[in-house]
Amino acid sequence: MWWVVGSLVGIGLLIGVRFWMLGAWPVLPFGALEIGLAVVMLRVSSRQARGSELILLHENELRIVRTEPSGRRCEKVLPSGWLTVWLEERDGRVPKLVLSRYGMSEEVGRALGAAAKRDLAAGLTHALHRVRNPVFDNPQLRE
Repeated sequence: MWWVVGSLVGIGLLIGVRFWMLGAWPVLPFGALEIGLAVVMLRVSSRQARGSELILLHENELRIVRTEPSGRRCEKVLPSGWLTVWLEERDGRVPKLVLSRYGMSEEVGRALGAAAKRDLAAGLTHALHRVRNPVFDNPQLRE
């Protein structure tokens, strides 16, 4: 990130000095403001990238482990027996992916886009179906 910030500052400084030499000195403070805003946005973006969400499916439970950008970890456990996956479509917005069971509900994948949420919903539905309906392969019963 330091290389990107250094490059932005260097290019901005070159452009600002060039305009200052041409007599357009007001470009310099606006350029500095623009570069400062870009650096702040890069820092916020890199901080948010440290957060994560992990979904673990076991035989009897689905565990959601969230790690916030600050490093704080939060776990939520939902029994997988009657767990349903549904995608709440919203006009002009990214759909909401919700896991629910008997009045308990938990939104997952908040940072994902629409296509990724649809893929995750299909994958979770398929995985939950496989957990609830296991296929037993007994070699003695094969023909």
